[in-house]
Formats: sequence, structure tokens, C-alpha cells
Amino acid sequence: MSLTPVAPKVSVRPFKRGDVTDILSLMRELAVYERYIDQFRVTESDIIENGLNSSPRFGVFVAEMDGDIVGIAVHYEIPWTYDLKPVLVLKELFVSKHARALGAGKALLTQIEKHALEINASRIVWTVLRDNVAAKQFYVEVGGQQDTAWELWEFVHSIKAE
Repeated sequence: MSLTPVAPKVSVRPFKRGDVTDILSLMRELAVYERYIDQFRVTESDIIENGLNSSPRFGVFVAEMDGDIVGIAVHYEIPWTYDLKPVLVLKELFVSKHARALGAGKALLTQIEKHALEINASRIVWTVLRDNVAAKQFYVEVGGQQDTAWELWEFVHSIKAE
């Protein structure tokens, strides 16, 4: 007789309308973790309007455990340029703290890889906060590697509509 606890099964699927409240909650958790909650402006209607319309600007895969959404992988495509293949951008990968190390992150990345193959992407790219050591270790464990050729740049000033 084994007393070892069994981790709940993780399933991953594209999001649907009924998931929006949970997705927004996880996005807020991520905004707190990454220290930009004061600038966070996404609403449920934004997710619906931009992710579930006939020409979505982004997609979301959700990870479920025991019927609860515990993780998200927000992604979008950059159309091809030089190689006639799109680049898949993993904008946000987030798993709720209580579900980490139970396979949800790996399951979400597996789905992202499947999606990249489906769209014939040349690569998957993402960014990581410099001080997020746990995320970097996770990405190395699953085969990710830091891009040594390119640096992240941005405009220092805010771009504001007048």
C-alpha cells in the first residue's frame, strides 16, 4: 500500500467564453507577481473582444486540474518575414502558485509546441524577468534556451494617444 499522494491529472485546451473570469484572475495574479498591477487594465470584455472574435488578436490555452483552471498560456503570431514561417510568441505562461510543480506548466508548453507545429512556425519566443530564477530553471529543464543573438529594446517614454 502506497501513501504517496497522486498528482491530479492536467488537461489543456483552448479557452472559451466561460473561462474568461478565471483567465482574468490568473492575469491579475501574474501582474502582481511581475510588479505591474498598477498599470494592469485588461477587462473580461477585452479578453472576449480580442480573443474570441472572428479574427482574434491572441489565443489562450488553459490548464485544468480537477475541473479548475490553474494555468494559462497566452500566445500570438508574428507573420512571416524572411523564411515564410510565422513566429509564435508566448506572451504569458502562468500557473497559480498552488498548482506549480504538478505538471501544468509542462502541459501548457507541450500544447504551445503542438500549436507551433500546426501553424508551421519557425520558432517559439518569450521573455522572462531577469530575477525570475525559478522560471529560467523551468525553461532550461524543458529544453528552452536564452537567445544570445538578440537583446530586448524598448522606447523609454510612454506612447500616449492624444
